[in-house]
Amino acid sequence: MNGLRGHRLGSLDEIPVGEGRTYTVDGEMVAVFRLRDGSVRAVSALCPHRGGPLADGQIDNTVVVCPMHLFVFDLATGCSLSGQPDLTSFPVGVDADRTIVIYPEVSP
Repeated sequence: MNGLRGHRLGSLDEIPVGEGRTYTVDGEMVAVFRLRDGSVRAVSALCPHRGGPLADGQIDNTVVVCPMHLFVFDLATGCSLSGQPDLTSFPVGVDADRTIVIYPEVSP
């Protein structure tokens, strides 16, 4: 992610370890999760089944579980592990100031 300009979302400290928060990026709702291993992940904020708020779901270091109907999604890829349409995953990181940054997609 070096050299890429991204959308600065807010301080990493705004998200407790093991939880998620929803941000709006270019009109799209994005759920950002702070994992227990210290990494961050970002996926579409709404479950494709019925619009459940994924930032409120249970997470571990690999998946988020929708709080409404318990559908499971991979946090790194957005892939559904329970038969629903996949989520969009977003490149995300934390800069030197501990600010969460969503990076643009890079075309090959």
